[in-house]
Amino acid sequence: MTLQRASRPVAQCIRQSSSTLHARTLATTTIEPSSTDAAPPPPSDPFSHTRNPFTASTPAAEKQLAQQKQRPVGSRRRRAALSSTTQIPFTQLPYQAFQEARAFLQEDRREKLEAIGLQRVKLVRLQDQVVVGEQDGEVERRKQREKDNRVRSMGRRLEEMKVMADINDPMVKKKFEDGQGDMTKPIYRHLADAQWRSYKRQILVQRLTQMNVIPDVLPALEPIVSTGLAFPTTSSTTPARSRLKRVQHGDFVSSTLSSQPPTLWIQPYNKGTRLCTVAVVNPDVPNVEKDGFDHRCHFLAVNIPISPINTRVRLGELGSTSENKGDVLLPWLPAYAQKGAPYQRMSIIVLEQPSPTLTPILTTLLGAVAESQELDAESASQDPRYNVRDGFNLRSFVDRYGLKAVGADLFRTKWDEGTAGVMQQAGIVGWDVEFRRKRVEPLPYQRKASERYR
Repeated sequence: MTLQRASRPVAQCIRQSSSTLHARTLATTTIEPSSTDAAPPPPSDPFSHTRNPFTASTPAAEKQLAQQKQRPVGSRRRRAALSSTTQIPFTQLPYQAFQEARAFLQEDRREKLEAIGLQRVKLVRLQDQVVVGEQDGEVERRKQREKDNRVRSMGRRLEEMKVMADINDPMVKKKFEDGQGDMTKPIYRHLADAQWRSYKRQILVQRLTQMNVIPDVLPALEPIVSTGLAFPTTSSTTPARSRLKRVQHGDFVSSTLSSQPPTLWIQPYNKGTRLCTVAVVNPDVPNVEKDGFDHRCHFLAVNIPISPINTRVRLGELGSTSENKGDVLLPWLPAYAQKGAPYQRMSIIVLEQPSPTLTPILTTLLGAVAESQELDAESASQDPRYNVRDGFNLRSFVDRYGLKAVGADLFRTKWDEGTAGVMQQAGIVGWDVEFRRKRVEPLPYQRKASERYR
């Protein structure tokens, strides 16, 4: 009863202003609210056993909500008010402090938008300036380099201003936390990048360094794109796309599961579409002759387009349809480890292809990012250094085509009961070979003369 009496003022305020709340508009932000977050779900029946997390306000209702494995949304007073009133949008909640804070933030955003417009005008004016040099061509080239550096600096400042204009908007944060962020906008890319770097990127770098992927595969790697890996759980030629098993960085994957090409998610946090190369390299192939290990390439594909909204890459379908563009140089080879050999690391490296040298800087900063340069897949497939799996040198491939490592993933494989069948099905030689550790014979014991101990 106390809670109901406490919620009566808010409920009366909402009832009295329900007819005028929809007529006036308190939210003047340019971000249009979507229909999904405009209002909470309709009030639930108080006599129903299924409770609504937006309207459950009594201890008994909260207990039933916990039994449904759900958590209440908002304060208890707000839920009690919403249970007895009509639906209202999030931006029109009748709380004076909330609306005053939103008005202050909207005024601040308006000032930042004006500053962004001035920065754009300055950037265009600077780009239109013609560099006039003297007779010496070196002076003209130096002035052009100074102009390019200044344009890049102003462009970076412009991107920062775009983010700061929306960083305090409560609707932006609400959409991002609800998973409804638009990755085509700088603010949502900034928030997603910060969230990834706060935890998941640290875990990825920890796995790469602890398992010595760096420097066994590449001398250095600083991930700037997030990656995710999943294998289909069916052995059909057309696996069900909904039946995928997620694999964490560095997990063991059975040979039967890794027999099918996986699906890779590559999430960049910069605008525009770029081309990348994906290589899957095993640096732990036993070599008995030299008593060491060699590298083997299990997959290699170039010219794969990725963007902030186009992140899924199905390695088994590249080049087959218009949606899965890319040139496959070496198709997927199942991950396997022979009996008696230690576990082997399967390193998935994402390489960004270089951009054309003659790229307008203003187009890169204000418009869409210039497309990456396509690699000649035909010439690369005919190169004897890169068209073979055994002895594949990823460092040489990176240096040859000017690639840059921007992301990585990792999983491990070892001998199990299904490895022999997978190797036979794939036509891999050596399924019946077993590695055994060589016994080191101790040195013969030589008894010293007893006179030396006297």
